[in-house]
Amino acid sequence: MNAMVLAAGLGTRLKPWTLTHPKALVPVGGVPMLQRVIENLREQGFDRIVVNVHHFAGQVVQFLNEHDFGIEVMVSDETGCLLDTGGGLLNARGLLKPETGPVLIHNTDIISNADLRRLMERHIETGADSTLLVSSRNSSRRLMFDPAMRLEGWHNVQTGEFRPAGFVAVPESRELAFSGIHVAGEKLFAEMERIMGHGKFSIIDFLLSPLHECDIMGFEQRDLSLIDIGKPETLSMANKL
Repeated sequence: MNAMVLAAGLGTRLKPWTLTHPKALVPVGGVPMLQRVIENLREQGFDRIVVNVHHFAGQVVQFLNEHDFGIEVMVSDETGCLLDTGGGLLNARGLLKPETGPVLIHNTDIISNADLRRLMERHIETGADSTLLVSSRNSSRRLMFDPAMRLEGWHNVQTGEFRPAGFVAVPESRELAFSGIHVAGEKLFAEMERIMGHGKFSIIDFLLSPLHECDIMGFEQRDLSLIDIGKPETLSMANKL
């Protein structure tokens, strides 16, 4: 199975470490977060992984060259321009080969008990073009789903903003938090290229666009336990586990 680890971010919230190191190599319990994600993916059956790089890219490439994970690990180079979550995914299309099967995308700063095999199975069962792993955990920004768990909008709980513009939630709508883990099929890549073109863009901006013709589904893992270790306070929490 194919996967992509989004590891190109600047890690501005983790300064001063990220003034001289890439966020992906921040140690969690003495183990770089990128290593934790790759090993978890391998243990759950993924055997082809693409890692995108930008900030202190050379350090990440050196780390990957020095570690044998027993599976194929490739690098998608964004040293010239940081492409964000959507642009980075589309930029890696040639390496990911979505025409051979769906691709799992995993943020490098997420530690969880996510059942990635079940997420992939659910994606295939529904025939969706993308499947987002979600849960009911607390979050100021939530995705909105209809009763069939199709994505219909986004809600900023703090500001009251809804997207797309003009979206009105109904009582049957469900608000769930995105995990930073999702699956993308071949059509999603084609639609990203058609609508967004190549360059920098957010995957959430694309998913919320009314222009695409993709079927975007949510998959709720009710027992999901997740820590976003991209912030000092949550990194400290993870180091105590």
